[in-house]
Amino acid sequence: MMNRQESLRRIADRSRPWDLAVIGGGATGIGIALDAASRSLDVLLVERSDFGKGTSSRSTKLVHGGVRYLEQGNLTLVRDALRERTLLRRNAPLLVHDLPFFIPCRSRWQRFYFWVGLKLYDLLAGNGPFGRSHAVDASVATSRLPTLRPETHRGGVIYHDGQFDDCRLLIHMARTATAQGACLINYAAATAIEKDDQGQVCGLTFHDSESGSDHRVNARCVINATGPFSDAVARLENPDSSPQVAASQGVHVVLPRRFFPGSTALIVPRTSDGRVLFLIPWRDHLIVGTTDTPIPTAIEEPTAQDQEIEFLLRTAAEYLTVPPNRSDVTSVFTGIRPLVKGDRSSRTASLSRDHAISVAASGLITIRGGKWTTVRKMAEDCVDAAIRSVGITAGPCQTQDLPLHVPPTGASADNSTNDSTNDSVGRFESPDQESLHLLMLENPGFEETPPGLPGLRRAEVVWAARHEMARTVEDVLARRTRWLFLDSHACLTAAPQVAHWLAEELGRDEAWRLAQVATFGQIAAHYVCPCATS
Repeated sequence: MMNRQESLRRIADRSRPWDLAVIGGGATGIGIALDAASRSLDVLLVERSDFGKGTSSRSTKLVHGGVRYLEQGNLTLVRDALRERTLLRRNAPLLVHDLPFFIPCRSRWQRFYFWVGLKLYDLLAGNGPFGRSHAVDASVATSRLPTLRPETHRGGVIYHDGQFDDCRLLIHMARTATAQGACLINYAAATAIEKDDQGQVCGLTFHDSESGSDHRVNARCVINATGPFSDAVARLENPDSSPQVAASQGVHVVLPRRFFPGSTALIVPRTSDGRVLFLIPWRDHLIVGTTDTPIPTAIEEPTAQDQEIEFLLRTAAEYLTVPPNRSDVTSVFTGIRPLVKGDRSSRTASLSRDHAISVAASGLITIRGGKWTTVRKMAEDCVDAAIRSVGITAGPCQTQDLPLHVPPTGASADNSTNDSTNDSVGRFESPDQESLHLLMLENPGFEETPPGLPGLRRAEVVWAARHEMARTVEDVLARRTRWLFLDSHACLTAAPQVAHWLAEELGRDEAWRLAQVATFGQIAAHYVCPCATS
């Protein structure tokens, strides 16, 4: 299991350089740590806040090839993403499942157009564990999507892609990396890139925000895997480095499932702003997203703009029999895309989602771009680049066939085909339920639930702190469980009790508990939908 004190002990006891030191604990960084550790490399990863704090926990919850990239003609990106989609389903069958999507069509010609395109999508996917596309008439569409306005379609096409819980998958990747020997630590911000007398990168210094101490570590190679913040980390090595990432934010609003019951998602292939819009059932809620709004610079806690929320609700209302309004929104979450800058486009929606790896003259390796679905391949390419760059001896990539760490329970992918109907809403999405059940048997009080969140148990808070390195109320409510993404108001009600349980588990005092409640209130404010403007 993941243990922060054990990671600090390993760092303090280390006398020889690490093979790799990775900066960034999002999907890309954790993926790199997992790939490197599975090749028997000594790898250290530092994350300035919590694992998955940024973009990696704020996705549309899809493991997909990218239908819009298919329409753009980027067949290579789509093919590679579909291949990775299959590998993710195979290596994490309890965390990734099949989800059908309906594309509404207003004419036979439009239905034929999408049917042909999605047959190409199926062809690029090959024979995998996902369903095949097929055309449906209006009556079938109505039976599968009963709250879809009938005037929006005359039938359409159903195709299949993958759905997952992004941060739960990330935590299982981190646990697998730890089991493979990687040393991971959160709340440890890289403050300097160290160089030797020849100007070559030889390690880094990080600040432990819990103890206030600084630690210098030696490493044969340092990798910058900080997503939207990669330009800032690159400037630690070279203050004159030019920006390479275009910052863009995507907003999602979350609604109760009554607006969109059933287990089929809806995709609007072309909205008024030229983007694809999804209405996706997830954990007994409905996710509507996403927008694409350029922003001047990446920030740790982005906020949805008023016009973004309005656009999503207005577009959803065009397709739903009962139009949602702001008072119906249970949460709003915003992520920043790490898009690689291009010279021929000023629109972030059309910038590349492919990844790019650069090696500075000093040896610092930076990986930019990419998407959740292709993280495994991104990590493989980055570790290969590190091996070539510094001459590390290592075997070939092992992650194509490496199952993610999940305690055995006899469960299978067949009985976890759609988490949107799972009654353990917001809870651990894995067979950890058996371990939690044992924890509650040993400690009857751990069945207690906080005010406002009857679906959250004290055992989950304890488990997250003991075994998954949760250190704050936000870690528990936003990422170890997903309640902040589902119901921000309920989380504000539950936060004082969660802080009390976490303080007892971590040995913190009353001042820490009160500070946690206050801090969480400030963070949760970004997830609360503001009232309608006049």
